[in-house]
Amino acid sequence: MKRIFTFVITIAAAVCLTACAVTKGGSISRRNCLGMPFSAEVSITIDRLEAEGKLVRYGEGVWEIEFSEPNTLSGVKLEFSEGNVMASYKGLSFSVPQSAIPVKAMMLNLMSAVDSNAAAEELSGDEKDGLLSISGSLDGGDYTLTVDGDGLLSGFEMPNNKLTMKFTEVKTAEISVEQSTAETTSEAASGTALSETTATAAPAE
Repeated sequence: MKRIFTFVITIAAAVCLTACAVTKGGSISRRNCLGMPFSAEVSITIDRLEAEGKLVRYGEGVWEIEFSEPNTLSGVKLEFSEGNVMASYKGLSFSVPQSAIPVKAMMLNLMSAVDSNAAAEELSGDEKDGLLSISGSLDGGDYTLTVDGDGLLSGFEMPNNKLTMKFTEVKTAEISVEQSTAETTSEAASGTALSETTATAAPAE
């Protein structure tokens, strides 16, 4: 699938990363970096389903995930924006496949947890092994959101839903909602052009 993402790490982002940890007496609070646009590799376990992919957060309520595993989901992209969810594969849009419905539901929970916590000035919770765990509750159940020493997303769990998400290679960058919209439009146009070319090339009876 053609993807054009230019991730430019900025000096401002680097400064934020080095300043994200704050110590308060015997407890640990961390400056909140959850509101920053970021990309990450994600591993997802939901009961017996295991999936992997690349996650991008453009801003509040605007996320996307493209799967690399399992084979039934490989290449499928889910885009979340303004309460809507769109599925696509190689630029062609379609309804969210049955195999992706559990991930779609858990992604909505992740988005709610991250976006709601991103509004806080600082993050506080239980600290262990350099990670800060923030507990909360959603309509879908209780959750634990984990951030690393830089205040960036590290994990997300919902025990009652048998959900575990782990995030690696987290990168903050100059990613915008406009970039996401432009890429979606470009991919859709490519898919339409391909369909039209195929139809034109079909032999006449």
